[in-house]
Amino acid sequence: MSISIPEITLNDGVTLPVIGFGTYKLNGNEGANAITSAIDAGYRLIDTAYNYENEGTVGEAVRRSSVPREELRITSKLPGRYHAYDKAVTTIQESLYRANLDYYDLYLIHWPNPEQNHYVEAWQALIDAKKWGLIRSIGVCNFLPEHIERLEKETGTKPSINQIELHPFFNQEQQRIWHEENNIITESWSPLARANAVLQNETIGRIASYHNKTISQIILRWHYQLGAIPIPKSSSPERQLENISIFDFSLNETEINAIAALTRPDGRINNQDPATYEEF
Repeated sequence: MSISIPEITLNDGVTLPVIGFGTYKLNGNEGANAITSAIDAGYRLIDTAYNYENEGTVGEAVRRSSVPREELRITSKLPGRYHAYDKAVTTIQESLYRANLDYYDLYLIHWPNPEQNHYVEAWQALIDAKKWGLIRSIGVCNFLPEHIERLEKETGTKPSINQIELHPFFNQEQQRIWHEENNIITESWSPLARANAVLQNETIGRIASYHNKTISQIILRWHYQLGAIPIPKSSSPERQLENISIFDFSLNETEINAIAALTRPDGRINNQDPATYEEF
C-alpha cells in the first residue's frame, strides 16, 4: 500500500510533499532498507544532512527504490564548520558525491552559528550552487528572523524554507507567523518531540480517542494544519505508513489550540537556542 501525499509550492516554484521522512541515525544497510521502505509507503521527501553521515545511505535507498529520481525530493544540510564560502562550495559537492546524486532538491544551512558569523558566506555558496544546477531550492534550518533578514538584505535572496524545532511542547507560534508573512515555508524537525512524554499526553490522547487515530497521527495532522511540513522518522514499515495516514480526518480549531497550548518556555528538547548554539 502506498499513500499519495499532497504537495505545496515554495516561493521559488519547487514543489514539496506536505510531510517528509527523517533519516537521522538511519545508517548502513539497515538504514537503506528503512528509507526504501518509507519510499515504498509513499514518502517522497527524504531529509538527511552532512552531519548525519548517512547521505550515502540515502543515495543507496534512492537507487534501490522503484520510484523515479525525479519524483523524489531529497534534502541535505551544510554543517557549521564549513560556512566559509570555499569550504561550503566543496562541501555541497561532497554531499552530492557521497549520495551519488546529480543534484539535491533542497539544501539547507543547518544552523546559523552566529558566533562564527559566516552564515552569509554560506548562503552565497548555496545561491551559486543553485545557479550551477547542483541544488533546486535553497533554505535554512534554525534561523531566527534577524538571521533571515540579513541574508535577504546582503544577497537579495530569501530562503524557500526554514526547518525549525517544532512540536506540541514548543509550538513556535511567533516564528511561524513571521514565516507566513514572509512567504517562507516552515518545516518541523522532531515533530513528535523525540520523547515518550508527548506520546502519553492526556490532552492529545483524548483527541486521538475521539478521532480513532494514534497520538502520532494527531500530532502530525496538527503540523499539517498549522501549515508546517513535519519530517517524522521510523524504521518500522507499519509506523511509517501510520505516520502518513493523516489525510482522511481533520482537527477542529479547539483541538488545534488545545495542542498548541501544551507549549512551554523550556520546551526545546536539547536547549539548542539558535541565538547562541554553535554546530560543529
